[in-house]
Amino acid sequence: MTDGIRFRATTKSDLDACTELLSAAGLPVADVSLERLALIAERDGKACGLIGLESYGPVGLLRSLVIDPSCRNAGLGRRLVSALEQQARSQGIDELWLLTIDADRFFERLGYRREKRDSAPPAIVATGEFSGLCPDDAVLMSKRLAT
Repeated sequence: MTDGIRFRATTKSDLDACTELLSAAGLPVADVSLERLALIAERDGKACGLIGLESYGPVGLLRSLVIDPSCRNAGLGRRLVSALEQQARSQGIDELWLLTIDADRFFERLGYRREKRDSAPPAIVATGEFSGLCPDDAVLMSKRLAT
């Protein structure tokens, strides 16, 4: 990529950098684990973006999208979401769900739609993010993935 940013799967050695990115953005870190972190974006060996995915059969929970302030406003968030959607499709996920406090307009531009909380699939309702980590006024959104 011309901007020097590359994506790769997160590894155990990334957990501290991921926790720092999430904490700096005010996002939950209580349940950070390798299983919930999907892709990391790096520039010059330094983490500058992150996105997570929890898989539950045909549905998935997109979580923990964070971009370091030094890398914002260059399309990195959009690129990370697109890469995650491709990864989700390859895992057999048909629909992604997410909760957001302040990025609903960003996700709407990417094709996500607002949902009522009582419309979430049981697997999503059972997640820690849905049931406690995100506040009740967080916006629930979903997107059906094209096959």
